[in-house]
Amino acid sequence: MDLQNNIIGFHHVSIKAKDFERTVDFYKNFGFEMVHKWSLPDFNLEKCVMLQHRAINYYLEICDENADIPTQGRKRKPGDEYIENALLHFCFIVKDADLARKQALACGAKDLSEGLFELDLSGEIKSVHVRNSLVYSPNGEVIEFLEKVDFD
Repeated sequence: MDLQNNIIGFHHVSIKAKDFERTVDFYKNFGFEMVHKWSLPDFNLEKCVMLQHRAINYYLEICDENADIPTQGRKRKPGDEYIENALLHFCFIVKDADLARKQALACGAKDLSEGLFELDLSGEIKSVHVRNSLVYSPNGEVIEFLEKVDFD
């Protein structure tokens, strides 16, 4: 069996939280619910949760900042705003990208897009018009809110 035929879906994104409780609470504001909580002392992981947004069947794993688990890039140092690495952002499909941005800001996010982006992505196959916005979560990861678009 080749890998292409073995993949059956996308499961989760995992983040390391500098303020575990605040990060979990932030994502609960978006409709995520805790479905599992655990620790792994062998990996210095005191707290880890799997959150699920049942309406979109999307999972988010949040680990405490002391976890010794594989990660992209280097550990954030005190005073660093963010560390650039292979994970650029994760994206939620939303009905209204500007409203989602404002709601995230009200929950403690920091503005990254300063409003709504409207972009024409001209490609080799076709041109696609997108409307999106971006925020930094209180933990620092970039979240994109994208209004439904057909890339096919």
